[in-house]
Amino acid sequence: MILKFLLTIILLSPLFGAVAAGLFGRQIGRKGAHTITIFGVAVSTVLSAYVFWMFVVNGHSEFNTSLYTWLVSDGMKFEIGYMIDNLSATMMLVVTFVSLMVHVYTIGYMDHDEDYDHHNPYYQRFFSYISLFTFAMLSLVMANNFLQLFFGWEAVGLVSYLLIGFYMKRESAIQANLKAFLVNRVGDFGFLIGIAIVVMYFNTLDYREFFAGLEAHTETTISFFPGVEWSVITAMCLFLFVGAMGKSAQMPLHVWLPESMEGPTPISALIHAATMVTAGIFMVARLSPAFELSEVALSAVMIIGATTAFMMGALGIVQNDIKRVVAYSTLSQLGYMVAALGASAYAAGMFHVLTHAFFKALLFLAAGSVIIAMHHIQDIRQMGGMKKHMPITYWTMLIGSLSLIGFPGFAGFFSKDSILMALEASNAYGADYAYILLVLGVFITAFYSFRMFFLVFHGEESEYVKSHTISESPKVVTIPLILLAIPAVIMGAPMIASVWSGDYFGTAIQVLPEHDVLGALYHHHYHGIVDMVIHSLTTLPVMLATAGVVLAWFFYLKRPDIPARIKSSCPRGFAMLNNAYGFDRFNEVVFQNGARKLGGYFWRSIDVKIIDKGIVTNSFESVMNMASALRLSQTGLLYHYAFVMIFGLLAMLIWVLW
Repeated sequence: MILKFLLTIILLSPLFGAVAAGLFGRQIGRKGAHTITIFGVAVSTVLSAYVFWMFVVNGHSEFNTSLYTWLVSDGMKFEIGYMIDNLSATMMLVVTFVSLMVHVYTIGYMDHDEDYDHHNPYYQRFFSYISLFTFAMLSLVMANNFLQLFFGWEAVGLVSYLLIGFYMKRESAIQANLKAFLVNRVGDFGFLIGIAIVVMYFNTLDYREFFAGLEAHTETTISFFPGVEWSVITAMCLFLFVGAMGKSAQMPLHVWLPESMEGPTPISALIHAATMVTAGIFMVARLSPAFELSEVALSAVMIIGATTAFMMGALGIVQNDIKRVVAYSTLSQLGYMVAALGASAYAAGMFHVLTHAFFKALLFLAAGSVIIAMHHIQDIRQMGGMKKHMPITYWTMLIGSLSLIGFPGFAGFFSKDSILMALEASNAYGADYAYILLVLGVFITAFYSFRMFFLVFHGEESEYVKSHTISESPKVVTIPLILLAIPAVIMGAPMIASVWSGDYFGTAIQVLPEHDVLGALYHHHYHGIVDMVIHSLTTLPVMLATAGVVLAWFFYLKRPDIPARIKSSCPRGFAMLNNAYGFDRFNEVVFQNGARKLGGYFWRSIDVKIIDKGIVTNSFESVMNMASALRLSQTGLLYHYAFVMIFGLLAMLIWVLW
């Protein structure tokens, strides 16, 4: 009972802050808004740390309970409840801690925001939204059933729409949040079909009942087209994964994520690090018992993830907006996580989710610190030589970048190496393809990350930097950077052994013995943290990462003329990268214009001709004519009505007697 009460406090505290700041923002003012929302998220963070200590450190058994039954339909319960185990306890702590850092950071960032009149309650509205975002993500990760999962799933989508389009006076922001909303509707359509299959064949929304019924449906088939039979579990997993492709931005449903940069930098950190984009990864890991029963689904997940990791990473090379560089790194790293899920290395994928949450939040908030100093200029070509002006931002961004590229000893190294080694050991279809792309992605990640780093902090100062006063951000900005930099360095090493052995997530993640690549790695290749770090120095991924850093240094600090010459000699290749492989153009031509023309055709041929001028008009005219005819019989004369009554009675008697 006490644990249930604590979990309810964890869930509702951010919601309380969001409601208070959103509905009473004018009354409580700017200080009141950030105070009450930070307090709510801080309460959730402290209690989540206690839950983490109970479950992960002390080994508390799974806690599965129902709060209340929302409704019962045909014997199936629609409930609200919690399922807390090592997986959800870890996610709760990560979500709340990163959100708390973003909340504190936002005070300093919004104080320097020049896009809105500071007398308007937009400041309170922003704090309300980010606190609501935290509540939505907690609803998702704490759920014990598909109904609550779907509620959190849609809630994070709604709040991301509100936050991406927060600068509602900008046309680009309006277009960006609309794109995010529409692309995620495509993914959510598949997600709904997957849940519908669960309801149809398993007659439950509860996770545990669903898992218990999986074995009985391993041979069950479903037919979407006559004569074509699909495994129910394969079809269900693929449709559920379509939802994950939308939320976690996998190709081709990735196009919304780079546009999410239109929102303020703090929300970019929250979306990319701890909330929306990790929802799809978490969902697949939570449903690992189902995905384990479909080789087809696992291979599809792996191939899509690896393709996304490589192709989206390549786009980071040509980006000049500091936030877009970090955004494309998110797309690429999400591909690594998804590829790990497809290799049945769910624990490695979730391990990378955790390390990525800290170093990616760090990178975004450090980028925001640079943007504040540059008076909201985001083009890295207008920066340079900022190391001496912003030492704290410099060192924290260096830590984030080293963790991102998997530099030995940093948190990102342990999680990324786990994924690469799992794919190398996997025998699943597509594993070799995925491994090659991810190893090449290591070089690309190192190159574009340090291209950005060197252009911002090293080299000669740009004319803008020379002509303006550039200084370190205030403490309310730099303290969250320091606090995020610590786990970005140290959190990988203590977790690696328990992640590989399967002890960390315990029964929350279930893997068939023949798919357990991490377990095989632990028993045959793990000889301690120091040995892993030393051995990595001679491995291909670390050598490629080092080569990427060195090449970025040579190209952009020693010989900056070379990139310009390469670009002029390969105009088509750079044009393809600048156009993001044409996905936006394809969507514009096929879906936007095509759907608009198709809708126009149906409107003219069916709505106007058949419905408006046909069914509706004819029905209307028929009723009018009938009413006009009946109106003539309403004379108002008593003897007319008496005649009708007598005649009607006579007709009834004749009919009965006859």
